[in-house]
Amino acid sequence: MTLVKARCTCAAHAPFEPMIIERRELGPHDVMIDIAFAGICHTDIHYAYDEFGRTTYPLVPGHEIAGVVSGIGSDVSRYQVGDRVGVGVMVDSCRNCPACKAGQEQYCTGKRIMTYNSVGRDGKPTYGGYSQKIVVDENYVVRIPESIPLDRAAPMFCAGVTVYSPLRHWGAGPGKRVAILGFGGLGHLGVQIAHAMGAEVIVLDIAENKRDDAMRLGANEFRLATDPRTFRDLAGRIDLIISTVPVDIDLDEYAGLLALDGTFVNTGVPAKPLSIDAINLLNNRRSVAGTRSGGIAETQEMMDFCALHGIGAEVEIISADQIDEAYARVLRGDVKFRFVIDTNTLQ
Repeated sequence: MTLVKARCTCAAHAPFEPMIIERRELGPHDVMIDIAFAGICHTDIHYAYDEFGRTTYPLVPGHEIAGVVSGIGSDVSRYQVGDRVGVGVMVDSCRNCPACKAGQEQYCTGKRIMTYNSVGRDGKPTYGGYSQKIVVDENYVVRIPESIPLDRAAPMFCAGVTVYSPLRHWGAGPGKRVAILGFGGLGHLGVQIAHAMGAEVIVLDIAENKRDDAMRLGANEFRLATDPRTFRDLAGRIDLIISTVPVDIDLDEYAGLLALDGTFVNTGVPAKPLSIDAINLLNNRRSVAGTRSGGIAETQEMMDFCALHGIGAEVEIISADQIDEAYARVLRGDVKFRFVIDTNTLQ
């Protein structure tokens, strides 16, 4: 057992405070990671504030983890001490269901063990990346290419793969027109990845001040979602829409942008159920879909793809004492584009 410093919250909307947590002793296939940076995902806020109604306190969030291997179990074959690695939203799964066997662990139908707010195989609660160290089975660890700085790599373990997976699955590439709805933590990575895949990229957002950054990162076009002309001009012209916004939207309005066989893919969790007129789906044989992060192999594929194309998250580094302030700023939309905690400040 290893004792490490962390930041936890003990009730919905309670401030974060220091906590000492236990990390298990290394098993044969375990890797000990000294965490360097931990991204702040909107999902962290959902759980910290118990918005899903299933948070177990004390909660140590964080599933965008980047660091360096500091210890390995006796049978570890994939990593060595000193390797640059990361961990995403899950640290284990059943390994036996069809999804796991297909390398799609994010859709595990057995027991998927999340990086935090879950229960590990040892029966103890899992704690996330707002901490100094973490112990994870080597099969759920991903290598970080040398060309991606650790601070810029951390958000890619959730935000990056969550947009990469649907872009890859629905065939973003040359000849495809892709719209990224929301130019934030996920959206700014989605733009870079879709552009690198060869697609024509359109950003839909409500803030005009994001236009220059969107174009800099690879968008071909920037449109305001508050402008009725956007929906008239783009009606029936978009092949794939990736929605990165966890807010209530008029789904009929956005589905109307889809071309023949176009797909609207939702990555967020709006407060209200999604609703759409069935006739809107019949027109152009449109589809509405959802997606969950990505499998371990796909996450590694995403990291390697991003390294090849010079893609990384754009981040604002904060100290552990600034977590509450960062949460408030995320909710105000006041971040470019992802907050990342420097875990050295946990000292």
